[in-house]
Amino acid sequence: MSAARTRVGLGGDPIADAFRDAARRWTTGVAVITARHGEEVFAKTVSSLCTLSLDPLLVSVAVNARSPLAAAVRADGRYAVSVLAGHQEPLARHFAAPGAGRALGLFTTAPMHVRATGAPVLEDCLAWFDCRLHTVLPGGDHAVLVGRVAAADARPGEPLVYHQGGYRSLAHPPASPTGART
Repeated sequence: MSAARTRVGLGGDPIADAFRDAARRWTTGVAVITARHGEEVFAKTVSSLCTLSLDPLLVSVAVNARSPLAAAVRADGRYAVSVLAGHQEPLARHFAAPGAGRALGLFTTAPMHVRATGAPVLEDCLAWFDCRLHTVLPGGDHAVLVGRVAAADARPGEPLVYHQGGYRSLAHPPASPTGART
């Protein structure tokens, strides 16, 4: 096995396995990034949103560098990030599935509307950021999309979070293995 394969964790590398196990301990919010290019709309569940700067207003999100969504953002220069509320786990699961995040026109499974840049924003989300692409940074097998925020909004509610490989809500902690709430 080459050193490169070992470093990225292909083939059961213990360091990569430890990395994945440690990363699963990081609790994060869940969002859906959306973009439009021509008549096509793209969406993907992400947990890598970062508010980057207040001056200028910047956010970043990491997506697979070979993703059609990343190509659409690069080509069109705009995207939106919808921060999911606790009740939106079905949308998180839907847009995490391979191939589910590409459609002609807006998605029928997820009501959306457009804001300042024309990028689609999910309805009923907890918060959203509508962005113009500021820059794309390399991030290994991912592209870090840095967006300049053109518009944003938020509403009260509980977030959907991701921890230990599963979705959780702050309002509804996960059941213990016996089924009793902890």
